[in-house]
Amino acid sequence: MTPKRKQKLFVILGLLSLTAIAVGLTLYALRANINLFFSPVQIAQGDAPMERQIRAGGMVKEGSVSRDPESLDVEFVVTDYVDDLEVYYSGILPDLFREGQGVVVVGELQADGRLYADKVLARHDENYMPPEVAQALEEAGYSPADFQAKAAKVGKRLEQEGSPEGSDY
Repeated sequence: MTPKRKQKLFVILGLLSLTAIAVGLTLYALRANINLFFSPVQIAQGDAPMERQIRAGGMVKEGSVSRDPESLDVEFVVTDYVDDLEVYYSGILPDLFREGQGVVVVGELQADGRLYADKVLARHDENYMPPEVAQALEEAGYSPADFQAKAAKVGKRLEQEGSPEGSDY
């Protein structure tokens, strides 16, 4: 092999090595930022990773919202009407958050089975259901339209009853 060919070979091998390292580092960095969506059924089956940021969604179970009067801490249950997921959140909830409505929460699932949420995302009109929630309900054998009708009924009932004292929904 001539010295010129040997030099070209080393340059090509060096560039290939640098490219492989760059691709590997990029994939590693992206892996840490991925938020996968899980339904309460999938979480109950153990499909969701522990202590890693995930998104979970479903409907806020009626009668499950519990607020701490001394702080912004809120506990509630997200359900897909098959399994339930307890959620703990400390912060200001969206204005549209209420029982019987669809939500997506972003946070970490802990060993005690609760999801400690960093964000709570609420639906924006009575006909909207997050696509991930609708897909999870369909996979569980339920029709999202049934739950939208139920959410509308719950919303109307809550409006007729008026909001409970000390609550923001």
